[in-house]
Amino acid sequence: MTDDSRTAELRAKVAALMPQAKTDLTQLVSFKSVADPRQFPPAECERAAQWVADAFVAAGLTRAGLHETPDGSKAVIAARPAPPGAPTVLLYCHYDVQPPLDSGAWRTPVWELTEKNGRWYGRGAADCKGNIVMHLTALRALGPDLPLGVMVVAEGSEEQGTGGLERFVEANPDLLRADAIVIGDCGNFAAGVPTLTETLRGSVNVVVTVETLAGPLHSGMFGGPSPDALAALIQLLATLRDEHGNTTVAGLPNDQRWSGVQYPEDQFRVDAGVLRGVELVGDGTVADMLWARPALTVLGIDAPPVVGSTGAVQPSARARLNLRIPPGTDPEQAHKALVAHLEANTPWNAQLTIELEGIGAAFRSGNGGPAREAMEAALAAAYGRAATTQGQGGSIPLCNVFADTYPDAEIMLLGVEEPTCLIHAPNESVDPSEIERMALAEALFLLTYAERSG
Repeated sequence: MTDDSRTAELRAKVAALMPQAKTDLTQLVSFKSVADPRQFPPAECERAAQWVADAFVAAGLTRAGLHETPDGSKAVIAARPAPPGAPTVLLYCHYDVQPPLDSGAWRTPVWELTEKNGRWYGRGAADCKGNIVMHLTALRALGPDLPLGVMVVAEGSEEQGTGGLERFVEANPDLLRADAIVIGDCGNFAAGVPTLTETLRGSVNVVVTVETLAGPLHSGMFGGPSPDALAALIQLLATLRDEHGNTTVAGLPNDQRWSGVQYPEDQFRVDAGVLRGVELVGDGTVADMLWARPALTVLGIDAPPVVGSTGAVQPSARARLNLRIPPGTDPEQAHKALVAHLEANTPWNAQLTIELEGIGAAFRSGNGGPAREAMEAALAAAYGRAATTQGQGGSIPLCNVFADTYPDAEIMLLGVEEPTCLIHAPNESVDPSEIERMALAEALFLLTYAERSG
């Protein structure tokens, strides 16, 4: 069979499987699998994990199980051993999702897959349940007679950054050993543009608490000389960016340049939904700011809500901060720099407490080898155009654990997520054609990688 005829045959099989893909994603989105028992019952993650395990067994893998990790989450591991002399590929994904945030901002039901204007909406539709469906569809298209070994690991707490699977891999290095690792938690530069992600930013998450008073005080009787904890927190947070929007953590460079593919400003404004007339921040290019420089984001603030607030000076306030760091920046040093900056800039000698919530190193993948060559050829065949490369502002700490644990494995990052998916935000969605083309690419990759390794 020629390469063209094999591609055509697999393309037809994947297309025929798309109704099943939609059914799969409908079920997956219905699980409220936020790995935080303060927000959703743990049973939702348990149900999602068991569904994933059962689905991959039904798709042709011969054994699957749920493995408890050190943070209490369950990792799904399914496998089909390699024939003698054949390589093994590990396919990664995660079944936990971000909380829905403001449910009132959703235009469709959060936990119900809804088709609208050709896209499929729902929390996790892209990140990362769409990638689970990508893996499933690729394996179904190939059938049970796989020419190489395949393992799947589906993480259960990736969005919380609590490191359960990272510690599990370190403690069980032989369980997931593979020749090539496909991280299905990224995506294309744009829909229809096949893309391999080569760099990820690392991250440091901290919770900052500012305390100034024994309790709230009447703002008329005491406001003025009384140290307002909320005002202190606001002033402290303002020191983390300059007037241009550059992140300004003392001790962290913020002038790096991105030398790879550029992200056009007009396209970024559309992708990010920047309102008309609002300026982008930072004095670098979009690619510089996204992929090459540190970025500090205030994820949340504990303070009285506007509705129901009283005329009172606040005694305490908290904020959750996320510092993204580019490759080349040590996360421990970044954490120390952030703590030192916050301590040096706390106004009025207010009492400051800083709790480290999570930390992860940046990552840079290799760009050569038989698996990479096979994947580039597969993406080109599936999309009808050559693959490109990009950086990504997100963090996947597990990539560094994989790289350290399996130094000979080729690691590649791709998936169904593209900018208009709005992952982590209200109205998350996925383009089903991305699931279809990426599933085809993955199926072609598994076949051609087996042949090139034979």
